[in-house]
Amino acid sequence: MEPGDAARPGSGRATGAPPPRLLLLPLLLGWGLRVAAAASASSSGAAAEDSSAMEELATEKEAEESHRQDSVSLLTFILLLTLTILTIWLFKHRRVRFLHETGLAMIYGLIVGVILRYGTPATSGRDKSLSCTQEDRAFSTLLVNVSGKFFEYTLKGEISPGKINSVEQNDMLRKVTFDPEVFFNILLPPIIFHAGYSLKKRHFFRNLGSILAYAFLGTAVSCFIIGNLMYGVVKLMKIMGQLSDKFYYTDCLFFGAIISATDPVTVLAIFNELHADVDLYALLFGESVLNDAVAIVLSSSIVAYQPAGLNTHAFDAAAFFKSVGIFLGIFSGSFTMGAVTGVVTALVTKFTKLHCFPLLETALFFLMSWSTFLLAEACGFTGVVAVLFCGITQAHYTYNNLSVESRSRTKQLFEVLHFLAENFIFSYMGLALFTFQKHVFSPIFIIGAFVAIFLGRAAHIYPLSFFLNLGRRHKIGWNFQHMMMFSGLRGAMAFALAIRDTASYARQMMFTTTLLIVFFTVWIIGGGTTPMLSWLNIRVGVDPDQDPPPNNDSFQVLQGDGPDSARGNRTKQESAWIFRLWYSFDHNYLKPILTHSGPPLTTTLPAWCGLLARCLTSPQVYDNQEPLREEDSDFILTEGDLTLTYGDSTVTANGSSSSHTASTSLEGSRRTKSSSEEVLERDLGMGDQKVSSRGTRLVFPLEDNA
Repeated sequence: MEPGDAARPGSGRATGAPPPRLLLLPLLLGWGLRVAAAASASSSGAAAEDSSAMEELATEKEAEESHRQDSVSLLTFILLLTLTILTIWLFKHRRVRFLHETGLAMIYGLIVGVILRYGTPATSGRDKSLSCTQEDRAFSTLLVNVSGKFFEYTLKGEISPGKINSVEQNDMLRKVTFDPEVFFNILLPPIIFHAGYSLKKRHFFRNLGSILAYAFLGTAVSCFIIGNLMYGVVKLMKIMGQLSDKFYYTDCLFFGAIISATDPVTVLAIFNELHADVDLYALLFGESVLNDAVAIVLSSSIVAYQPAGLNTHAFDAAAFFKSVGIFLGIFSGSFTMGAVTGVVTALVTKFTKLHCFPLLETALFFLMSWSTFLLAEACGFTGVVAVLFCGITQAHYTYNNLSVESRSRTKQLFEVLHFLAENFIFSYMGLALFTFQKHVFSPIFIIGAFVAIFLGRAAHIYPLSFFLNLGRRHKIGWNFQHMMMFSGLRGAMAFALAIRDTASYARQMMFTTTLLIVFFTVWIIGGGTTPMLSWLNIRVGVDPDQDPPPNNDSFQVLQGDGPDSARGNRTKQESAWIFRLWYSFDHNYLKPILTHSGPPLTTTLPAWCGLLARCLTSPQVYDNQEPLREEDSDFILTEGDLTLTYGDSTVTANGSSSSHTASTSLEGSRRTKSSSEEVLERDLGMGDQKVSSRGTRLVFPLEDNA
């Protein structure tokens, strides 16, 4: 055999080779090991699949439980509102006025909060804290790798080291704690828009000068007085060792700004039910509406205050004037955005035939109004200011273009949304006293805050009223001033501003104190409104369209014997001249352009604008010379430099007349009024303020209080 034959298979057995059975043994062992390894791998794979399936099942169960808890939390608030509505009906049926619906909502919220806090067990395990010592800041979103699976976590807020072990472990309490943005983007817009859309413009504009003074100057005075007093309280707390963390002067000013936002919803509801004095109602309502807007812009300006240098809380003149510029810029920008949105809506509803489809018309009106708030916030302005002036613009212009069904729908829609949103917020206030996780109760700070808001309210009501009375014919009496002082309740806006930022120790203390102040003012002051009205001898049962009773100086009597006697009997005009000019411009140009009412533009614009005037004037104006009027007319002007035309003569309300005065004679008094005169009298609200031509005597009531 050749040497190589031993290596070839089938060539015979080589010398010294093992028997065939011994050769098969390693093969069998190797095959067995491979089978065992495969079986082991198969069993481990099956175990991994089972573990993954169990994890997916647990995740689905957690998602289902979370969905159930979300439904329960929303159901809780719906039941709270339902119970509040039924109790309100009972109170109205029994004529109970010592507790308003908002106070009821807070009480029910407190009861549910106690049940959730102490009546429900903890439902989640203890969270494990992970240390990220290498990072120097917190991330808004965090991806965590757990055994090859990535999980996303979002930032909820900072927790002080002393409260690590007391983090809320009850999932239900976590569910009923809403994101603060829910209040700003969902609940506040209908409340603020309804305030502007339902504004009684007649009495509002008649007292506009006083309202602006209270809202702008008064809020600024109140903010700085409260801020400085609270800074003294903070210094006292630091001396007494009651201050656990930093509390700067800017924090005190911020607290002064948010707590200066008045919300006398309880008082105004009682005023409306009892038909209290319309001027007092207008002063309180107008101040609270504009005061909210001023407070939120003022708080934003204080937050934007950033001095140069290492000490970011010291006074810096450049930073101060920058904050003032920010205040003016934000307010004017928000005002412009709200007014422009209202004008755009008016143009769309005028030049389209949406009134043929009331459902589409109402839907567009709703979306345009709500988007104003979000648009302003997205552009860096303040949605509260924008949506407020959008509501005023919509009521003044767009309302005239809507169909009858849409007018009723929009009024009722925003009234219902306002009612539900406001009571929802007050219910949540009661709930938050027990469910909020970051309360900081400081008795010294709370007592100091009550004293500070009392002094701040007094410091801007009484001095401003004194200076305003120097230029008013109808004075703001002491009883009105005391009632305005008493009616400085805090409510939804102060709460929303306080809960928007609770990250620091100072902001948490502000939120807790604001919550207690709202409770006290709504329950105690709101409940004492009716006795206070009686004690201060304030008129009730007054027709909202009735003017205040005239006094000896309320009427201007002009004799027609000659221009000298007319000039001699002429008294000083009281109405704000800037609003007389605005009314004339609005009546002659803006109303015809934006609505179906007002005189045709062909009669007010120059002749060379004839083509443009014909394009912009609504055909309804030509068909019906009597302009369409909204139910709540504005009545900006009650007397002034408007011209009344009687036949061939022209008589102005300030007593002057043209050379042809035949219409003031008996012959002129016998003439029937033309349709234009009737329209003008109705446009000026002269139902009970008659301009009469009797012989040679004209009587003009002067009742402008601005």
